[in-house]
Formats: sequence, structure tokens, C-alpha cells
Amino acid sequence: MDYIKTKIYFDGSHYIGIPKVAQYWKKRKHKSKQTTNENETEVKQLLSERTNETKQEKTERIVKVINQNIKNIEHSQAVVKKVIEKDRRNRIVRYTRLIRKVNLQQWTHFCTFTYDSNKLNEEEFREKFLNCLRHLSNRKGWKYIGVFERSPELQRLHFHGIFVIPEMVGEIIETKDYSTKNHQMQIAHQNTFFLERFGRNDFKVIENNFHSQQAVRYMLKYIRKTGEKVIYSKHLQTYFVTDILADDVVCTIGQENRKILLFDDFQCWDLETGTLFGTVNKELIDRLPKAF
Repeated sequence: MDYIKTKIYFDGSHYIGIPKVAQYWKKRKHKSKQTTNENETEVKQLLSERTNETKQEKTERIVKVINQNIKNIEHSQAVVKKVIEKDRRNRIVRYTRLIRKVNLQQWTHFCTFTYDSNKLNEEEFREKFLNCLRHLSNRKGWKYIGVFERSPELQRLHFHGIFVIPEMVGEIIETKDYSTKNHQMQIAHQNTFFLERFGRNDFKVIENNFHSQQAVRYMLKYIRKTGEKVIYSKHLQTYFVTDILADDVVCTIGQENRKILLFDDFQCWDLETGTLFGTVNKELIDRLPKAF
């Protein structure tokens, strides 16, 4: 059996396909609007707070706080456990989706941006910097995935990100300054456009796939460690779409065998017209339709 309009992602080692299947949805019955569970909302807020507690200590403290309203320790423990498990599942889903988005792109730069206090404050940096990235995405075709984080010593806010930059703005200049972290002189490749508007920055060229994976691991380390919200450009696709011949499928995998494991050199087709696009490669993937 051949597979039509298959959504495909790269998991870092292999290409995995999600075949298109017919969906037969039942019409949902109208349900009255559910009231917000105030206890669960409070648990979420308490979990999001950064403290020096261990996970167990934090969980026990939250149970005690919630139990002041519920007056039932077992019920309170169940509520907290439910919220923690739901949050954990959501984190896994978001992380999985992010990795698939990352692996579909050909990243060109790993960049760091720090704001200059003489130009703007922290809130202005967040707002104006993200607005700038949105404009560059819409007007210049930039793609990006990044995260805000604070330096360990000074707690100064900065932004790490990986970028696809088809058209550069400003000029790249080489500067030298002293690194208080490494206690030595360092060379940075700064972009004049961002230097004038925000402050210090560094544009490192990603020369090959190894450098790309290094940049991704470096950035994702902060996401896992701090739990910061991941910021990425609009319309950053997760899959590419093509028709697949049965001969290019190694086996079915996943829950209920809903996915297919593909050979590394599988062919991309439009079976409706009998058109062979070629063996999968980065350039071909760029030309194929994408999906979210």
C-alpha cells in the first residue's frame, strides 16, 4: 500500500511519516460552559513561581496551601497531582513539536542579544525586540526559535536564538571586548542594525549540521533548565508533505502502528500525476509543501 499526502519529520536519526487517514468525527453535543476550577488555577500559579525548593518540597507546600480551601488532604493531593501530570504532558508535547520544527529547517546563525540600559529598559527590550523580529519575519523571511534567559551572576536579561536569515539587515562588524565570565578578551560579530537599536549582539554563522546541533542543544538546555517560554516565528512548519511508495517503508511504528519508519534514501512522489521529485535531501525538502 502506498501512502498519499504523508506528513514527514526528522527525529534526528530517521525520517518518520504520519500517513493521512480519513477522520470520521461525531457531531459533538452542546455542553454548558464549565466553571473554572479555582484550585487548579492556583496550583498552576504556584508551580510557575521560581523558588529554591526541591520538587518534593514545593509539591508538599502547594498541597498545604490548596488544602486551606479544600479541607481534605487526600483531595488536595489529587488536585495537585493532576495539575502536575497535565503540565508534564503539555511540556513533552511542546518539546516534541519544537524538536520537529528545529529539524526541518536549515539554520544559518546562532545569535545572542543583550540590551543596553542607555537605550531602553528590560520591558522595552522584550517588547521592541520581539516586535522587530516579527517584522523581519514578515518582510525579510527570517525564521527563528529562541528563549529569553538571565545571566547567572548579573541576572541580566538576554535572548538566545537560532535563525534562518535569507536576507541580512545592517552590517556585520568584528569587535573585541573583555568577557567577565571567561576573564579574557573575546571577539564578537555584531550586527549594526541591532547594535544601534538594542545593544550588544553576536551573530555566529552555523557552517554545518554539527554546528547546528550544537546551537540547538545549547539553546534547549536553557529551555529545560528555566522553563522559559519558547519564542518562534509565525508559520514555522513542523512537517513536509509528499507521497511515499510502500517499498520505501521499513516498518510501521508508534501507537497502533500509526506511523511509518522510512529508509534514509526514500523517494518523494506525486502519485496522482506520476511525478518523481527525487531522493529526499535538504534542497528537495525546501521545495516540498509543508504542514503544521
